[in-house]
Amino acid sequence: MSRRTLKAGETIRQIVATAILIEIQDPRVKDVTVIRAEVSGDMQTAKVYVSVMGDETKQNLCLKGLKSCTGFLQTKIAKGMDTRYVPHINFVLDQGVKNQLLVSKILADEKETL
Repeated sequence: MSRRTLKAGETIRQIVATAILIEIQDPRVKDVTVIRAEVSGDMQTAKVYVSVMGDETKQNLCLKGLKSCTGFLQTKIAKGMDTRYVPHINFVLDQGVKNQLLVSKILADEKETL
């Protein structure tokens, strides 16, 4: 990854995280943490990795809410970035935090049995 795409990814992460926290009023979009954003080399697409606390149904509902807000978020990104093209954003569910909690629980259970 080039420095340019890394910088664009961080900018997109900040803009999307702030907009989700402050401006989005969709009731489906809650308990969301924006983990990171990866921008393609041609700056045409960006994957925004999010973590949603809750069960699978809540996570899928939240992703649908985020997808319905894509236009609004891209407008915010266009205002916050000084580029010719605004990357088209796709939301991806990041399971890393959930996996960390699961591993911690398993380790705690093992420690109790010893």
